[in-house]
Amino acid sequence: MADQGSRGLDALRVVVARVLCGRAPWAAPWGPGADAGMLLAEAGGRAGGGRPPRDEGPAASAEESEADRSRLIGLVELARQGDADAFGLLYDHYQGPVFRFLWYRTRSRVLAEDLTSETFFRALRSVRTFRWQGKDFGAWLMTIARNLATDHAKAGRTRLEVSTEDMTQHDGSAEGPESTVLARLTREVLVDALTRLPGEQRDCLVLRFLEGLSIAETAAVLGRSDGAVKQLQLRGVRNLAKLMPEGIRG
Repeated sequence: MADQGSRGLDALRVVVARVLCGRAPWAAPWGPGADAGMLLAEAGGRAGGGRPPRDEGPAASAEESEADRSRLIGLVELARQGDADAFGLLYDHYQGPVFRFLWYRTRSRVLAEDLTSETFFRALRSVRTFRWQGKDFGAWLMTIARNLATDHAKAGRTRLEVSTEDMTQHDGSAEGPESTVLARLTREVLVDALTRLPGEQRDCLVLRFLEGLSIAETAAVLGRSDGAVKQLQLRGVRNLAKLMPEGIRG
């Protein structure tokens, strides 16, 4: 099974293909990114007279079962009390999502690894002060990671380029104009355009699509309202479509 990042990229490709073909991004899902319509429905209002579904996307910290969710909560509570083993298990669980988020911010594996390490170092230093207050532990980590990436960008350090060859797979299982656009819209092209979006729009799309955070959790990370995140999401997708090369259009 593809990981969350791969599924998210495919969903984002489908949504951008819809926009390029003149369709509403929140239209009924189709093809390999069948959850894409769900992700954008709350941002688009009514489409074709239908009521868009509510935001029910999983958070980066969300688990399939109540038992797993309870286990994570228990680990957080133990870590707050100074249990190093519990924090190590939290690291194992969240390291992947945090690294992916930072990779999409920096496009550098080495830098993303360094910032991921710093994120967890800072989290370890301040975990005793963590309070839930509407923000789960995963969203709290993403906030630390985002602040570190922002500080790094402001410092003007040189970014390292990495290959995106593992993100160039694409498919054309659907038929029609959208499948033609989708076949041309590789993950590499999409990732390149994603890094050229305005900061908040890029972070919003990465958190929503590639990390699977809900509207509320994305709002907590970005420090914005739920409504503002919905609009950032919709504007981000539309601007992403505008950044596509001419040859992408059907």
